[in-house]
Amino acid sequence: MTIKVEKKITGYEVSTGQSNQVQTAQVAVASANQDHPLDRPEKLIGNTYKVKTPVTEHALYITINDVVVGEGTEQEHRRPFEIFINSKNMEHFQWIVALTRVMSAVFRKGGDVTFLVEELQSVFDPAGGYFKKGGKFTPSLVAEIGEVVERHLQEIGMLKKSEPDEHQRKLIAEKKAEYLDKQSKSTCDESGDIPGAQLCEKCNTKAVVVLDGCKTCLSCGNSKCS
Repeated sequence: MTIKVEKKITGYEVSTGQSNQVQTAQVAVASANQDHPLDRPEKLIGNTYKVKTPVTEHALYITINDVVVGEGTEQEHRRPFEIFINSKNMEHFQWIVALTRVMSAVFRKGGDVTFLVEELQSVFDPAGGYFKKGGKFTPSLVAEIGEVVERHLQEIGMLKKSEPDEHQRKLIAEKKAEYLDKQSKSTCDESGDIPGAQLCEKCNTKAVVVLDGCKTCLSCGNSKCS
């Protein structure tokens, strides 16, 4: 059977007798990683994240829809296809619409889209950032959107979580309890902040305290003595 190739050939390989299902899945995965737009299926799956910040009166609802690549095969995985942000607050409407359209275009183009996380999180508001509950510092509303994108990419397996393991979490909890006991406080205040803590350079959380003469973050476990 003769097949007409209409696109530029960028590479080739000899068939090894794999089943049509496996070959189809590999083509789908390869296509998703190439720099050409993905086709939109009739149905997409996704998540909606509620974000409440001190710089907006109303919450933001960020929806990220994913396309399933290689469905029904061992290579099946999800990748983002489009993003929408809704809110009752119309103050930021214009630039939010522009941002989501550009991001959706990047998602549909295919290839590695994880770079968006770092780009968004590196945006600083000239008026200053803000601390969220628990002492987490966020430099801007755009960076907040970047955090949501990062969380979503971690949930679908495109990014690895950089959280402490179970042993580290247990150790951090013990150190936190020890510090609060020394401060004659059984718990943090209502905002979740740790009394007398400084900002951690690694996780941007206000959770660095001095324990045994060493500055230690009670959020991510980063220590100047390790």
